[in-house]
Amino acid sequence: MDASTVIIPVVLCGGAGTRLWPLSREGYPKQFLRLLGERSLLQDTLLRACSIPGAISPILVSNHAHRFIVAEQVREVGIHDASLILEPHARNTAPAAAAAALHAIAGGQDPLLLLLPADHAIRDTQAFVQAVTSGIQAAQAGSIVTFGIVPTEPATGYGYIKAGSAEAGTTFEVSRFIEKPSRGTAEKYLQEGGYFWNSGMFLFRASSYLDELEAYASPICKSVQAAVSRGQQDLDFFRLHAESFSRCPSDSIDYAVMEHTQRARVVPMDAQWSDVGSWDSVWKASDKTENGNVAVGDVLIHETKDSLVHASHRLVAVAGLDGVMVLETADAVLVLNRDKAQDVKALVERVRKDERNEFAEHRKVYRPWGAFDSVDSGDRYQVKRITVKPGAKLSLQMHHHRAEHWIVVSGTARVRKGDEEYLLTENQSTYIPIGEMHSLENPGCIPLELIEVQSGAYLKEDDIVRFADSYGRL
Repeated sequence: MDASTVIIPVVLCGGAGTRLWPLSREGYPKQFLRLLGERSLLQDTLLRACSIPGAISPILVSNHAHRFIVAEQVREVGIHDASLILEPHARNTAPAAAAAALHAIAGGQDPLLLLLPADHAIRDTQAFVQAVTSGIQAAQAGSIVTFGIVPTEPATGYGYIKAGSAEAGTTFEVSRFIEKPSRGTAEKYLQEGGYFWNSGMFLFRASSYLDELEAYASPICKSVQAAVSRGQQDLDFFRLHAESFSRCPSDSIDYAVMEHTQRARVVPMDAQWSDVGSWDSVWKASDKTENGNVAVGDVLIHETKDSLVHASHRLVAVAGLDGVMVLETADAVLVLNRDKAQDVKALVERVRKDERNEFAEHRKVYRPWGAFDSVDSGDRYQVKRITVKPGAKLSLQMHHHRAEHWIVVSGTARVRKGDEEYLLTENQSTYIPIGEMHSLENPGCIPLELIEVQSGAYLKEDDIVRFADSYGRL
């Protein structure tokens, strides 16, 4: 590899991860969860990509709702110069990659882009780096390189890539892309060899991808160009122009480009990869005990084998069961056989149709200033535990339908209520009447913890009128 080669990791942060409910939810999907260790899947993806020689500051493409979660997780792993592009609407991977490519060439350069989903797991980082390095020469020459995962079983949940003739090094022509096969067909592919799982990871020059997108999916290219040219910087984020992007067709890179282009090349990758697409795949990707169990949190297991037990908020005990998965959160518990992992999606659809809160949000909801945990609720009241990060401030706001009573548990609160401003410390409290303009700030160097008791006829989060906000949420 040329020492001057520049690679920009592009991490796509979309995806709902519904098969990993109840931990993964619309408001906090699987890429932000710490499923396989101390870091989230997004954080592991970033650190893995940044370990590639020649890699520079990454670009992340996220939706508007998750922007502060993405920014916080990027900062947590010590990356302070990432570019964050916000999509106003979900439009699949082809438009997201185009936005990143246009952003990358805006300064007059034409770097290589390493496009990665944020929610995959790779245990062998060295093999990952070697595979990416093997594709650099082809990408520099104008190829659109994808990475085919060496199959370990006749999986029916992935699309496949059939490799054609070999080129220089370990890069192959792409003979064809194949939709998810039947079990018998997958077994045949595994026996014959030359077939790889379609990973959704790509390496290409920014200009090469845009040229192919223009040739085979011109409406996508034109819509994204308009969305970028009319986009605006907002704090640390670049917002694509909403109206322009709304006109963009929704399509994947595979359908929009790879199935048409003559530039497609594939590099085999054998790096203990998983798309972490179900609880069974989480079990397979995790370190296990001698009985094949994976236990996370406060868990007791007795005479149980080949099972996954995940406790988030309380003791979970399992006895006399084999091949089961038990997932506990503050507001939901899921129990199922491992061989029924795909059935979670049907349960989530039931939760969604019933318009239950458990579909979209956890009991604990993250905000740019911290988080709140809905401890209890009833007719005309709701109790929350609120955590405000040091130096953070909630918006200046008022409510039409609810009053609030704040009791400080620890830390120091600076409260503005109407024309008053004052400090509260541990065991002190204040009352905010309906219609009173107010704000809350943590001026200290430790987290501020307080209990909020809301009372009124309507207690949902949309009863907020903001007058000023440090995070651009007006």
